[in-house]
Parts: sequence; C-alpha cells; structure tokens
Amino acid sequence: MPKTIAAFGEVMMRLQVPGFDLLSQSNTLNYSFSGTGVNVASALSRFGHTGYLVSRLPDNPLGDAALSSLHRLGIRSDYITRGGSYLGLYFLENGFGMRPSRVTYSNRQESSFNTAPKGTYDLEQIASGIDAIHFCGITLAMNDQVREHMLALARAVKQHGGLVVFDCNYRPSLWGAEGYVKAKPLYEQMLELSDIVFMNEKDVMLTLGRKTAAKERIDQLYDLLPQVAADYQIKVLAGTHRHIHGDNRHSLQGFMLKKGAFTFSEKLTFSVHDRIGAGDAYASGILHGELSDYEPEKTVNFAAAAALLAHTVSGDTPMSSEQDVFKAMHSTAGDVER
Repeated sequence: MPKTIAAFGEVMMRLQVPGFDLLSQSNTLNYSFSGTGVNVASALSRFGHTGYLVSRLPDNPLGDAALSSLHRLGIRSDYITRGGSYLGLYFLENGFGMRPSRVTYSNRQESSFNTAPKGTYDLEQIASGIDAIHFCGITLAMNDQVREHMLALARAVKQHGGLVVFDCNYRPSLWGAEGYVKAKPLYEQMLELSDIVFMNEKDVMLTLGRKTAAKERIDQLYDLLPQVAADYQIKVLAGTHRHIHGDNRHSLQGFMLKKGAFTFSEKLTFSVHDRIGAGDAYASGILHGELSDYEPEKTVNFAAAAALLAHTVSGDTPMSSEQDVFKAMHSTAGDVER
C-alpha cells in the first residue's frame, strides 16, 4: 500500500562542467536542481508513494525555477515555504578513471533554507500528514538554526507515530576543523530519534568514535552495527560497500541489519556515468522495501539495483520506476527496447 513520505532538506543548484573537463578548463556550465531530500522524495514518488519536500526556497525567479523542477520530478510542494534570496550552489567536475569527481560548495550558509527563522515550518501539519520522514547528515552539518528545525520536526513525527529515517552522510568539508568532535553529539541525538538509519562501519568508528579489534571491513561491520542498533533501538540499519576500479567501473554490495540478522545484496559491478545521488537511490530502495513490507533479501537487492541504475543517468535525482528496478534485478544489459 503506497505511503506518504516527506524529506527535510535544502534544494541545491547543481552547476556541472560538461564532459570530463575541470572548472579551470571550461567556460560553460549546465544547471539543475537537486539535494538529498529532493532525490529521496522524487525516487519514492516514482515507486508509487506520495513524496513531499520540507524546505524553503527564495521568493524570486530562481526559487520559481527550482519549484517548477520539483513539480516535474513528482514532488509535492505543500510543505515548502518561500523567503530569503539565495539557493545554495555546488559545482561538479566529473571524475574519470583514477581521478575522482569533485564537488565545490558555494553560498550554502546564506541560502533561504539555511537562514529559515524559527516557526518557518508547521510541525503539527507536517507530522500529522505523513507516514515517514527522511533526514540527512549533510543537513545536520549546516548550522544550529537548521539543527533546531530538524530535531523539532523529528520529535513531532515520532509523537504522531511516524517513522524517522536518518542517513549519516558525513561530509568533512562541511563540519570544519572540529569535525567528528562537533558532529558526534548531534549524530547521537538523531540516532535516538531514528527508526531506520543509513550508515556503515566507518561511520560508527569515525563519527561515533567506537572501536573494534577487527581489521577487515566485513568483520568491523558485524562487530559494530549490532551495538548501535541495540543502543539506540534502531529497527533497520543499512548501507553499502563500494570498490572503485581503475577503468571507470565500480563494484557495490548493499547490506541491511534487521532483527539482529544481516542480509547482503548480490555484488554488482558496472560502468559509471554519474555517481552523484546514487546513495540516495539506494536509501530510497531500502525505504520502499520497508514501506512495502518486502522480505529483507528482496529489499536489499532492490536497493542495490536502484543504486546501479542511478549511476547510468545524468543528474543527482534517481529516475527509475519500480518496474525499471525489478527489470535490472533480473537481467543484464541488452539491446534497444522497442
């Protein structure tokens, strides 16, 4: 049965250098609108749910353009307010082979979303109208004002019996010199409110500061994630392990921990067209599986296939339907569909 999901987050303007050029080489940029919340709300809408974005856009033609883009992505805008003057920007240079893609942020702290005053969002209206809400660690990194909105909204949704979803998504460039020391107590606050969490063993060791004697990633995963699930009473923990090859191919395997048992997806190897947003596609796949009462094996393989498909299209936002993902789960690349 389709559900109603909201995502709290900033709408970003993505400015992309064509092809594989560097910013220092090009004089042309292609723009689009994205953000973790945008990606998750859109992906879940494509899977048949109703997806809302909780955000704030500037009340000017730039905000109008962003809103128009959200509507084309199937996102409901009932919980989007208008005010302020700016959108956060990021510049993307596509990686190739051993050279990674690079993201450079600009103007984020002055954006309409990150300067939203107290009382901007109607917490009661939002919390009473949805089944689940998604939050991101990138949003948590912004400033105290945004964090207050985030925690208040999470508490309101919990009080109304909704699911709280948190994707750790730690970004070193956003936390500054204090880094993990500043992030740890804030992450712990979110984990205490969360039902579904996206993290891996590195998040546990670096962000939460926990230690393990295990040396291999898989052993660290088995050691640390059950501790976190038990300590914070988290229903589902999920994430991915990725290996980057030197020929523009990646290998990815998804995992989820539910009711004390780990389930792993098949290991998928594929060529990468555009990596940005693939993690949001994976998270959306896990959420769709949980909201649709799939068995863990079906859920984690659905999520991994959704992530694979997200690597094959331009832009941050996943564009695959549920049928597209099921087809990818059961087939290999083929000829033109006619």
